[in-house]
Amino acid sequence: MALTNFMNGTAGRALRIIAGLALIIIGPAVVGGTGGVIVAVIGLVPIGAGVGKVCLLGPVLGTDLHGNPKGAAGT
Repeated sequence: MALTNFMNGTAGRALRIIAGLALIIIGPAVVGGTGGVIVAVIGLVPIGAGVGKVCLLGPVLGTDLHGNPKGAAGT
């Protein structure tokens, strides 16, 4: 639960956005070609998750997408 709390905090969201931007830059610059474009497109996922305030690992770690315990009513 500590990981989902971190990832839904300001630092975790910033980390996801920075990681997404890194993938977008590194994909075409380092990988290149079609693979680089695919890596860049994959970089949009952590950016979207960070901006949308969701943790895509939450359901795997026992919480919902917003870091609340599963089954919490009204959240």
